[in-house]
Amino acid sequence: MMSKRIAIVGGGYIGAELAKSLEETGDVILIEPRSHFVHAPAMIRAVVEPALLDQALIPYDGLLKRGKIIQACAESIDSTGVTLEGGEKISADYVVVATGSSNATPFKPTEKGIEGLRADNARIHAMLRAANNVVIVGAGAVGTELAGEIAHFMPEKKLTLISDQPSLFPDMPPKLGRGLEAKLRAAGVTLVLGARAENLENFVTPYAGTLKLSNGAEIGADLIFPAIGSRAASKLLENLPGVVKSSSNRIKTDEWMRPSRSLPNVFAAGDVADAGDAMTIVAASRQLPWLKKTLMSLVAGKKLEEQKPYKPWAEGKAPILIPLGPSKGSSFLVLFIAGNLLTRMMKGKDLFISKYRKLFGQS
Repeated sequence: MMSKRIAIVGGGYIGAELAKSLEETGDVILIEPRSHFVHAPAMIRAVVEPALLDQALIPYDGLLKRGKIIQACAESIDSTGVTLEGGEKISADYVVVATGSSNATPFKPTEKGIEGLRADNARIHAMLRAANNVVIVGAGAVGTELAGEIAHFMPEKKLTLISDQPSLFPDMPPKLGRGLEAKLRAAGVTLVLGARAENLENFVTPYAGTLKLSNGAEIGADLIFPAIGSRAASKLLENLPGVVKSSSNRIKTDEWMRPSRSLPNVFAAGDVADAGDAMTIVAASRQLPWLKKTLMSLVAGKKLEEQKPYKPWAEGKAPILIPLGPSKGSSFLVLFIAGNLLTRMMKGKDLFISKYRKLFGQS
């Protein structure tokens, strides 16, 4: 029997680990335009500790032993496979699109690639060192963690965190937000909650300027970090038949994580897929074992409708870990709120760098 081919577009958290887990099952091809995996949680700390970049940017060449990695951009997909920029067609029996999302510089790479990311990191780190008054707009995971990192490593900075929500992480149990607010204030961070920045000049890169807030206040800053959320990289999926786009450019999927009923062998995963999970690494983590089990069953000749549908986390129930530097933070672990010690041991101390360097075959 000929081996089934699985093409995975995107070498982020879902795509890379899925490719590695399936390379003994079928003919796996991972299509990824960049030379290095970008470990996003470490990129937040790397703004204040740029020496961390060498650990956070991990080469792809050690990831797969039997599977193949093609460093290229995907132009389009259909029921027969993936067409690359330049016209080369990669035939496949199953396609998984896990193209991830974009965020403000320098937390994720832009079209300038890995060297551009290094240059952006160096430029913004220099701006941060020179700044006395720093403002972060957006208090999701990225904004809150960045505030914690700056407060820890550069406590001399005057630091303000702005959110248009009345509390931090209002969709989670209130104890999580209250604990983070108290720890940030104790570290000297000024919190402005329930106020929207009305004149944000740049949504993707830090700059100096004056913010006008919806509460009438004005805040001048040497450096303003926009951290207002990720947007899914959904271009590859948005023109497929019957596709429905939701918030943040995400693509709705059916109960088997398919974006289009017209393409029953095409799946979407991670940030690009609105399958009911939030756009965090932990929230999307249960997609990985489901995809692995389902694709292995399909390769073995079983029908998709015979498999259990994907079940996302219930709203507000997915775990979330929010370190505030290497030693403090709070986390929601489904059954309870964890404090400094567990958050430090689970994420803050190492930011999962060791785990992903091991996954990619690096020391």
